[in-house]
Amino acid sequence: MQSQAVIAHNLANSNSTGFRAVRQSLGSAPIVGPGFESRINAVAKPESWDATSGELIITDGELDIAVQGDGWIAVQDANGEEAYTRAGNMHLTPSGVLETAEGHVVLGTAGPITLPAYSELTIKGDGRISIVPQGQTADTVAEVNTIKLVNPPREEVVRFDDGLFRLKDGGSADADPTVRILSGQLEGSNVNTTETLVDMIAAARHYELHVRAMSNAEQNDQAVTNLMRMSG
Repeated sequence: MQSQAVIAHNLANSNSTGFRAVRQSLGSAPIVGPGFESRINAVAKPESWDATSGELIITDGELDIAVQGDGWIAVQDANGEEAYTRAGNMHLTPSGVLETAEGHVVLGTAGPITLPAYSELTIKGDGRISIVPQGQTADTVAEVNTIKLVNPPREEVVRFDDGLFRLKDGGSADADPTVRILSGQLEGSNVNTTETLVDMIAAARHYELHVRAMSNAEQNDQAVTNLMRMSG
């Protein structure tokens, strides 16, 4: 049932920008104490996530970006703490604050990014944002900020229920100048819908088999009890 919940969550986000598929696994935990040593419980292990990159989608949107290869876009979560995402579908608020589609403020190397009014905007591969200020000619280009791009070791990054990623030990990662982005493109979800549907069917079948096995065990137990009563 837990596997079905994870699979359903992945399917529901198969079209979400920058979504990383969640993985769930079970481990065997022997029961310690009186009784047969063959008794084993199945214990759910902490959820992990698939680091595979999703397909790139060309949008030509001036505020759409996609991380090339490994790396993350730094954002501010609901508590004002630094977090990370691969979803590069951004927009500007009426006050000029740069946010993701989920409403998370995009961070620059010097804090939250706020852009002045402009007539033209360019985001370069290293995250630098240049604009032509409103009312100025195309020759007047001003570099206003740089999107903070990070690439901490994968084992230090943990996925949270709000869909954002954070460092396992808290804190913030340093900006990584080697991370590159593509402008006018978005990274799609890395969920393989066909494979995920097959996993859902398999999980349902496994559940049915386990329920049937428990039912058979109960019937066998009842039969043995009746035999013992008869022999007594």
